[in-house]
Amino acid sequence: MDGALTTGADTSRLTSRRAAAWAGIVGPVLFTGTFVALELVRGSSYDRMAETVSALEAGPHGWLQQVNFVVFGLLTIAFAVGLHRAVAPSRRGFAGPLLLGLSGVAAILAAAFPVREGAQGLTYSPPGHVAAGTMFFATSALSLVVLSRRFAKDRRWSGLAGYAVAAGGAAVLGFFAMGAFVMPDDAPLHDYAGLGQRLLILLVVFPCRVTIAARMLRLSSAASE
Repeated sequence: MDGALTTGADTSRLTSRRAAAWAGIVGPVLFTGTFVALELVRGSSYDRMAETVSALEAGPHGWLQQVNFVVFGLLTIAFAVGLHRAVAPSRRGFAGPLLLGLSGVAAILAAAFPVREGAQGLTYSPPGHVAAGTMFFATSALSLVVLSRRFAKDRRWSGLAGYAVAAGGAAVLGFFAMGAFVMPDDAPLHDYAGLGQRLLILLVVFPCRVTIAARMLRLSSAASE
């Protein structure tokens, strides 16, 4: 009887980890696919080179981008919880998953304080949205750096430690570069804010997250065999 209960508990735990891993894969892919589709719907009225993803909240169909932020945020939080349980515990090892989860909270806050369109047709970001965006990019970058230290202490994950710290370091540098040279209205590269944001998300942060989630899925599947 006890053995059956233990097996049932193990099966449930592995199932939840697989679900969390899929959340880590589906989240970035679905988020990207949705905002790209919205860009296509907006057509020439939206400049993806200059305008950030959040600017899709303003104007026609803006509510869809708000929903996109919320779904992505919830999937990120689920992924963070599952990842914390999937990697061997370590001293202060909760910090990496916590930062990852906070990036999910930030995405939800980006929907709660959406970018709006003014009377003259210009978009503007309320203070709450600016804070949410800053929180998202900062925690996304730092989470990878901190997670790399926990990965290094678990032989099943140690192969990803170098990639995570490299991606996290690049994201940290990108965060400060965007803040200094791109995002302010008078910044020299402000006209390329949309491009800079997309490069940081699509080439640095999301690929690393999906790689981590894929490793988690493989480990969960192998453990169930």
